[in-house]
Amino acid sequence: MKRHWLSKAEGRQRPRGLPTVEDKIVQRAVTMLLGAIYEEDLHECSPGFRPGHSAHQALSALREQGREQRINWIVDADGSGFFDSLGHDLLQEMLRQRVQEGSILRLIGKWLHAGVLDGETLLQPDTGSPQGAVSSPLLGNVFLHQVVDEWYVHLVKPRLKGRSFLGRYGDDFVLGCELETDARRIMTALPKRYARFGLTIHPQKTALVAFGKPSARAEETQGQSTFEFLGFTHYWARSRQGYWVIKRRTAKKRLRRTLTALWQWCRSHRHRKVEEQHQELCQKLRGHYQY
Repeated sequence: MKRHWLSKAEGRQRPRGLPTVEDKIVQRAVTMLLGAIYEEDLHECSPGFRPGHSAHQALSALREQGREQRINWIVDADGSGFFDSLGHDLLQEMLRQRVQEGSILRLIGKWLHAGVLDGETLLQPDTGSPQGAVSSPLLGNVFLHQVVDEWYVHLVKPRLKGRSFLGRYGDDFVLGCELETDARRIMTALPKRYARFGLTIHPQKTALVAFGKPSARAEETQGQSTFEFLGFTHYWARSRQGYWVIKRRTAKKRLRRTLTALWQWCRSHRHRKVEEQHQELCQKLRGHYQY
């Protein structure tokens, strides 16, 4: 059984999980079992939280697809509080399509319906997956596989007139289109698709970006059309050989947040030995640049 508390994140309250050691072990075992089952179903466009896959692959695939498919438009989509809005009934219905073992389904149901302890008040949310739970990434992956991946592969892509690609890592994804008409059709259909599963698209953070390859004479346009994916800002620039390629740099907000956190840590730990500070700072930096 898990205890939860409410903590501030992104200016709002969200449930955080505090699983026991026994709970973590059981969740890890169930996650390994479900991962082997769903590995056959998940598409290559979504490598997130899968054994043998990494964010490196998602970033490399985005760069190659953008060049090979001659992408001119990017649908930069951002959902509002996905892990807080995930419907329990819908998720369990999706799981029953591939999992018939009742004990596994009951365990997942208990994890999803674990209460949220806010002071002395116990809340029972009808939606959401506990943040910090071992099983949450896989459950979110299964849910978005049906909402986004299957929708794009079987319904959207066959109806597009130009070339396109989908890149998804967890609940963060982008859609690239060769033609503007295709991109605008996706922008119109995406909120309706999310609403069908009880989710919402963030109206301010979701945008249609003109991301065509600059012409040979458009040197002054370098880096003007950008979008963010997996904490990086992606933009067109010249390579060392003089070709136009898609490059990336750490997003300004993420970089500023990390530098601020490091400065605060250094300020509060400056009484420690220099060697100890250096060792811990190196560990923090390795964790930050894990991509």
